[in-house]
Amino acid sequence: MTIQVRTSEFTENRPLQFKVLSVEQIQKILNNALRILEETGTDVYSEEALSLLKDSGCTVDGVRVKVPAKLIEKALSTAPSKLVLYDQKGNEKLFLEGNNSYFGPGPTCPNFRDPETGVRRPTLTQDVVNTAIVCDALPNVDFVMSLSMISDCTASLSDVHEVRAMLKNTTKPIVSWSFGIEGMKEIIDMCSAVAGGLTELQNKPFVVMYCEPTSPLIHTKEALEKLLFLAEKRLPVVYTPGVVLGGTSPVTIAGGLSQGLAETLMGLLLSQLKSEGTPFIAAVQGGPLDMKTMQNLYGAPELMLLMSASTDIFHYLGLPIWSYAGSTDSKIVDQQAAIESSLQVFVAAAGGAHLIHDIGFTDLGLTGSLDHLVMCDEIIGMVRRLTKGVDVDEESMGFDVINEVGPGGSYLGQEHTFKHFREMYSPTLLDRQGYSAWEAQGKKSMSDRISEKVTRILKEHRPEQLSEEVSSQLDEIIARAEKRTTLEK
Repeated sequence: MTIQVRTSEFTENRPLQFKVLSVEQIQKILNNALRILEETGTDVYSEEALSLLKDSGCTVDGVRVKVPAKLIEKALSTAPSKLVLYDQKGNEKLFLEGNNSYFGPGPTCPNFRDPETGVRRPTLTQDVVNTAIVCDALPNVDFVMSLSMISDCTASLSDVHEVRAMLKNTTKPIVSWSFGIEGMKEIIDMCSAVAGGLTELQNKPFVVMYCEPTSPLIHTKEALEKLLFLAEKRLPVVYTPGVVLGGTSPVTIAGGLSQGLAETLMGLLLSQLKSEGTPFIAAVQGGPLDMKTMQNLYGAPELMLLMSASTDIFHYLGLPIWSYAGSTDSKIVDQQAAIESSLQVFVAAAGGAHLIHDIGFTDLGLTGSLDHLVMCDEIIGMVRRLTKGVDVDEESMGFDVINEVGPGGSYLGQEHTFKHFREMYSPTLLDRQGYSAWEAQGKKSMSDRISEKVTRILKEHRPEQLSEEVSSQLDEIIARAEKRTTLEK
């Protein structure tokens, strides 16, 4: 079966593009995913979800659900093809459509590289504060995630504490996660307080919540409670698997894509059955299992191929796209980190993924690093210049100025040069001095310059603060959550 989809943006001719799959290959993977849903089915551990699926015409046998392809086709037709995210002041900021790409950190790092001592230690609430401040200051970081799973609070409420720390230290859009439905409700309550109410948050969403199925082909009660709650509130949701090639999915990229696509499409279907037209952000994310170390890799080329192919698929299907880049398997910010992160950022942006997270991830996603975050900001700036491509028009071709200067002349003093030279990328960290100037300024390495920039931002940058009234409301929500947790014990 070939689903009719919105393909105009997929076939758009862009200045610079990176595609992994042809339309024919996408259709093969899509048909394979539909076959998985129809013949293999998925396990669904939610009574509400099972009821919605049964009523829609799915075959339900206990927790096993098999889905007719026509239901997926309908869900694709009702889910929005684009999404606007706002900042916390109500200004339009991120346009998830076409080939617009936006970058931010990732979540859930249990460890953090201390920005003062460089020591790897358990993550603290202050690390979320610092991450938000640094992200707020960096021009190429478009949204904020916590880069953390904090250890210095009630363990079951670390998700809620992290959102409060972000809301108080940046006005940029945020993406977050939650352990369960109660924490998610408290997070939405906090975001509603900042927005001025739930209606205002729905009209101008500045938060996206992330939840995921469990590969292979399981949708847990916790994940579906969160998905259905967000659909009921008509708030944006990311619902994507994290397949491990050779571990929780076939080792082949096409196999991993097929299974992961089936998992994502089940989430899409449920979101639309619960509330038709609710915003849904899609992807098949994951990477290979290293058979030598048994580690789930973040820096491997197969991860980049998988994510790029996922981007191709969801451009074809006409949905806002989740992706990741800017992560490394290296334990420190070194040459390996630069190689892996640069390639990831390039292929993600050149492919046209929309929300791209995980800048600042080191140590196979287990350690957050502000130094790495700052280095990725520089990489993103360079990649954005690359993906902008080359203008070719009468002004840019410059015949008049070429004719005026003539053979042997100089363009340095020309009005055309003055008008256009600022279009060239100007780095903030890369060294472009002559050797003697570099030597005179202390022979600083890239690592030195990065550390200095992190220190300067934390010392000097002051994000816009919430009002005392709103800040108190967030604290009250945290206090209620703490009380709830105490009563649950």
